[in-house]
Amino acid sequence: MKLTSSGFKDGGMVPERYSRDGRNVSPPLAWDGVPKNTRSLALIVDDPDVPSGNFVHWLVYNIPADATQLGEGIPAAEKLPSGARQGRNDFGEIGYGGPQPPRGTYRYLFHLYALDSEIPTPPGAAREQIDDAVSGHRLDECQLTGKYTRH
Repeated sequence: MKLTSSGFKDGGMVPERYSRDGRNVSPPLAWDGVPKNTRSLALIVDDPDVPSGNFVHWLVYNIPADATQLGEGIPAAEKLPSGARQGRNDFGEIGYGGPQPPRGTYRYLFHLYALDSEIPTPPGAAREQIDDAVSGHRLDECQLTGKYTRH
C-alpha cells in the first residue's frame, strides 16, 4: 500500500493550514494498493517526538475497504457519512487535531492499516482501544511522514 497527500510530500513540511496555528483542518490523504481481502481501514496520526513518547493527533477507523481517500477538512464528528468512525485525540477532542509543538521541528506519522475485519469499538475511542482492536487483524500498512516547525 502507499499513502500520499496532495498537501505535503512524504518527509516534507506540513503547511500551517493543517496545524493548530493555522486553520486546523485535516490534510487530504489518498492511498492505493489495498489488499483484496481488506474489510476496513484505520488511520492513526501521531507525534513520536513529544517528551511523553507519543501524542495522538487523529484516529479514524472502519473506513470502508473500497475507499481510496479522505478529503481535506474532515468534520469533527464521531461518525462520518461513509460509516467511518473517529476517535478522541490527545487534545481531548473528536477528530483531527493538527500539529502544535511547543518549539522546534516535530514529526507527524500518518499510519494507514488494512484490516481483515471492522473494529467493534464505538465512536470516540481512545488510541489504546484502537491498538487492541487492530492487533492481529493487519493485512498491510503504510506510512506518510510530515514535519512541522514552531519557533
